[in-house]
Amino acid sequence: MPDPVLGRQAPLPASPEEAALDTVANPHPGLVYLVRFTCPEFTALCPVTGQPDFAHLVIDYAPDALILESKSLKLFLGSFRNHAAFHEDCTLTIARRAV
Repeated sequence: MPDPVLGRQAPLPASPEEAALDTVANPHPGLVYLVRFTCPEFTALCPVTGQPDFAHLVIDYAPDALILESKSLKLFLGSFRNHAAFHEDCTLTIARRAV
């Protein structure tokens, strides 16, 4: 696994495959609660036209022992900017990596 991005400058990964998605310990592991991340300007390239497609992405999850580290998530989502895929495929890729 690459070095965690928290606490250091990190460039935007060239692709989702190259992006690290880091986790940190859940500070409240015995508590059931919901975490929400919003990305109001998620973009990926349309695989047909090559033009950017925009979406408002919302990620909700109930954490267990680990939580997603928000800086690495931001960089991971940004790595889709030059990635050619339909949003339906992007959401499945994001879900698979986050679980």
